[in-house]
Amino acid sequence: MENEWLQRWEDRFNKKEYAYGVEPNTFLAQQLQNFKTGKILFGAEGEGRNAVFAAKNGWDVAAFDISTAAKNKAQKLAKSTQSTIDYRIGNLPELGFKPEQFDVIALIYAHFPANIREKYHTFLINLLKPGGHIIFEGFGENHLKFRNENPNVGGPRDQETLFSKSEIQRNFKDFKVDLLEEKPIALNEGLYHNGTGSVLRFIGEKL
Repeated sequence: MENEWLQRWEDRFNKKEYAYGVEPNTFLAQQLQNFKTGKILFGAEGEGRNAVFAAKNGWDVAAFDISTAAKNKAQKLAKSTQSTIDYRIGNLPELGFKPEQFDVIALIYAHFPANIREKYHTFLINLLKPGGHIIFEGFGENHLKFRNENPNVGGPRDQETLFSKSEIQRNFKDFKVDLLEEKPIALNEGLYHNGTGSVLRFIGEKL
């Protein structure tokens, strides 16, 4: 499973085109305006569109993914905008990030495999400073009907990889919830997120 998961993303990101475009996720760009710049970590960051956007806007940016092809394209994008990001490849617990290192952690379509997701969320919480924030957007539990109607909207094909509000409440139980909702939105992100999908959004503050 691990090798198949890695190969899937290497194949997707090993193309000339940026799979999800080079513009930042709309929700992320809006939310970053609400916080004072500081240290931010992007999980499952892919080709760097969100990390580079944050770096261009004064954030001290770190990111991680499992795909070397993704990192190479992220670094190319960063260079083109004269920005820098600390981008690490591999399994999160082995990447050397420090406890309480970050002011914000951004999880934008960070659909980690279901068997490690709770572990990763717990690990990420430990990397966040008290008073720090999670910015989260991913496909919600009601998304499959949208994907079945329009495969171009993308997202997981299986229910277990989608997010529910109850899962977020459970995994981030020691957070002050500023926003937690699932709703349909129109997506226009590169080659793979096009059309209406059901997304779950969460903004939380670590207590």
